[in-house]
Amino acid sequence: MNGSPIYIVVSVGVLAVVALLVFLQGKGRRANRLSSLASLAFGFVIAGIIFGEERVLGYSLLGIGVLLGILDMFNRSKSE
Repeated sequence: MNGSPIYIVVSVGVLAVVALLVFLQGKGRRANRLSSLASLAFGFVIAGIIFGEERVLGYSLLGIGVLLGILDMFNRSKSE
């Protein structure tokens, strides 16, 4: 049995738990909430993991997610 589908399911599960914890922790505070750009980056990373079987598509989606995450970090540090 190939371990790839198990890896994908575990990765998506862990990312969903992290997103849930971030959402629940930052419920009352605006400063800790995910921005729209960070949410989009998170979505691209999850899509890259899901479509990881096709290497070009998976790596492209992961790369876009990482670039959007870096751009969001740069924008947040600039605004503070």
